Amino acid sequence: MKSPINDYKLIILGCLTLGLAPFMPEPHIWGKLKWIAGGAVGMKPMDWFDTVLHGLPWLLLIRLGIVKLLAKLKKTTT
Repeated sequence: MKSPINDYKLIILGCLTLGLAPFMPEPHIWGKLKWIAGGAVGMKPMDWFDTVLHGLPWLLLIRLGIVKLLAKLKKTTT
């Protein structure tokens, strides 16, 4: 059985649901990233936790992409 942390389908589902929720007026993670880019003025610990919570699926997707790419490069060089 495939580990959930290495399952593309599960991670993409997480990105499209938790990673983007709530969807209106803009994805929550996008609003948080703009807030951080603007200096994170007024962000409380709960806001940082919320950013990590909504950003985790995206980090897992990036991680999985890197792992798969490195495995493919290693396979082609040996």
